[in-house]
Amino acid sequence: MAKKRYHDSLWKPVGQAINDYKLIQEGDQIAVGLSGGKDSLTLLYVLSELKRFSPVKFNLHAITVDLGFGSSLTSIRDFCRDLGVNWSQVHTKIGPIVFDYRKEPNPCSLCSKMRNGALHIAAKQMGCSKVALAHSLDDAIETFFLCLFYERRIKTMQPVSYLSRRQVTLIRPLIYVREKTIINFTDTFQLPVVKNPCPANRQTQREEMKLLVDSLEKKFPGVRERLLTAFKKADNNHLWKNS
Repeated sequence: MAKKRYHDSLWKPVGQAINDYKLIQEGDQIAVGLSGGKDSLTLLYVLSELKRFSPVKFNLHAITVDLGFGSSLTSIRDFCRDLGVNWSQVHTKIGPIVFDYRKEPNPCSLCSKMRNGALHIAAKQMGCSKVALAHSLDDAIETFFLCLFYERRIKTMQPVSYLSRRQVTLIRPLIYVREKTIINFTDTFQLPVVKNPCPANRQTQREEMKLLVDSLEKKFPGVRERLLTAFKKADNNHLWKNS
């Protein structure tokens, strides 16, 4: 019953995104960035289910980049084991470097670059040419406003993008999915969410954008879905373009 309940709000938009942008193809070796947060756990669960029933054959490898905050990753390891997905842990000191050594006033950008670099390198070492990231529709909308307000650019996350330097393709199967759907899904299936250890958690510019989008949704109900439609229709290489 639970899976049926989430068909329209989760499984259907994931399938639509995969179909619209050809995110998964026969024989793909896909590394899933698994932080232990609600989004990445949902992504791995959904892709593992898809792998079981899809006529398109592909393999999954979960990778967790340990930022060096000393958090226990036992629940993540066990979650992957229960799903039958191989799991790798990449040890780094990104957290201490960003917060203790460099004392970055705006740590998110540097942390993201270093974390993504470690993830992409690990994916290539495991023979993966694709990296699945757990960004949702809300993440894409918040990024759009961040770029607009702080960088004076019209840009957001793309469903699929190729990184020529790393020779990996990034895919975002949850890009059509609302964050509230992920929260409800996580609670219903009791996924083992790991508490975010980052000192800057909920104190970032992205959090400001989240509050802004929530206020817009209250004033203009359905604004997220209208923005999704606008992203799809935008004939601009800096936004979404179905290649």
